[in-house]
Amino acid sequence: MTDSPASTPDDGAAPGFDDMTRDIADVPAVEVITTVAVHLMSAAAVNLGLAEEGADHKDLDEARKLITALAGLVTAGAPEIGSYHAAPLRDGLKSLQLAFREASIVPDDPGQGPGEKFTGPVHG
Repeated sequence: MTDSPASTPDDGAAPGFDDMTRDIADVPAVEVITTVAVHLMSAAAVNLGLAEEGADHKDLDEARKLITALAGLVTAGAPEIGSYHAAPLRDGLKSLQLAFREASIVPDDPGQGPGEKFTGPVHG
């Protein structure tokens, strides 16, 4: 036991929670949309088995849902975020759609793959 008082979060040693977070109102829409898209892409890639130890996490049903959600977001958001931001998202989406086609044992008919109702048929 010591006679010195315990250190508290307000003693200046570390920034407060409010200092570490940004008000959501200050975040531009393009940043929110692209961040969500990147999270969907990452989750889809993991579920396609493209991450380390991929076979342990492969789940094509989950990947299909994530890719479809990504396709809807990219398609709807593209006019709002502009081609500068939308083009790489479209490229990533197409790569995931093609990876899904390769990973699938029973291929979907053209136009029936994940997200293709939003993007149209995807061809390699």
